[in-house]
Amino acid sequence: MQVHVDAVRQLRFDDGTPVTAASGVAPLREGWLVAQDDSVIAAWRHDDRVLPVRVLPPVEGHDVFSSAAGTKHLKPDLEVACPAEVDGEPAVLLLGSGSSPRRMRGVLVRLVDGEPVVQAAELGPVYARVADRLGLPMHHLNLEGASRHGGTVRWFNRGNLMAGVRSASVDVPLEALVAAVLGRGEADAVPVERPLEYELGEVEGVGLAVTDAIALPDGRVLLSAAAEDTPNAVDDGPVVATAIALLDGERVLAVAPIPEVDGHVHKVEGLALRGIDGSTVRLLAVVDDDDPATPAAELDLRVELD
Repeated sequence: MQVHVDAVRQLRFDDGTPVTAASGVAPLREGWLVAQDDSVIAAWRHDDRVLPVRVLPPVEGHDVFSSAAGTKHLKPDLEVACPAEVDGEPAVLLLGSGSSPRRMRGVLVRLVDGEPVVQAAELGPVYARVADRLGLPMHHLNLEGASRHGGTVRWFNRGNLMAGVRSASVDVPLEALVAAVLGRGEADAVPVERPLEYELGEVEGVGLAVTDAIALPDGRVLLSAAAEDTPNAVDDGPVVATAIALLDGERVLAVAPIPEVDGHVHKVEGLALRGIDGSTVRLLAVVDDDDPATPAAELDLRVELD
């Protein structure tokens, strides 16, 4: 397997403000919705425009959060963007990482008469059940990616080999998650099944850990992974390498590096499927460089499976 970077673009809103800390991306009709993990504002990219979409209210008066401002602990940390439906219409499900009690919310974004409509809910009982199914204490929970398999969301916990936690996943019914966010079902009734673990290897002594995933039509999964030198699920650290991994169930079939661009390691945190031609998979990837002053990058990736 080989990974190629065909294009790199900076993400900015129409007013020139940078999109930062891009952590997830999913299709929203003819465009893409990009989550920012350091903000309660998402970016809706369509028709050559990038528009802000408020997905949560301000937290203690803040829309943007950072370590420098002393507000990082307040952020909702939306890390997952997954295609969904509401009443038969396309939507995007955003999910927090679960790495603190503030980060256990779900958000649904859909279009009504061409305008985004947002609903959100606390999902603490779902996160508690995920931790239980993975056999982890809550402070090791860091749910950063998801792939959709028909009516099932495979939800990926990043893991941290330094802390002895492998990357892992659980399966959750999409309909039940959507119902919980809409208030049509109870969060404590959402089933969490099929825990799986993954061995992704190391780079320069730092373990690769999953940052997002997409499902292929044949049921296999492509993961993005980062080797980030950090001791826990909250603090950022230097990223020594990133990679794409091909999975079949728990089996890791191949791992290939994402090439550096101009000597820079791009920490891919969101993946979306653009198309497949034979054994070539084209992906849209978004990047979180853990730098609030740097506009997030958007990459066109080409993965040659054979």
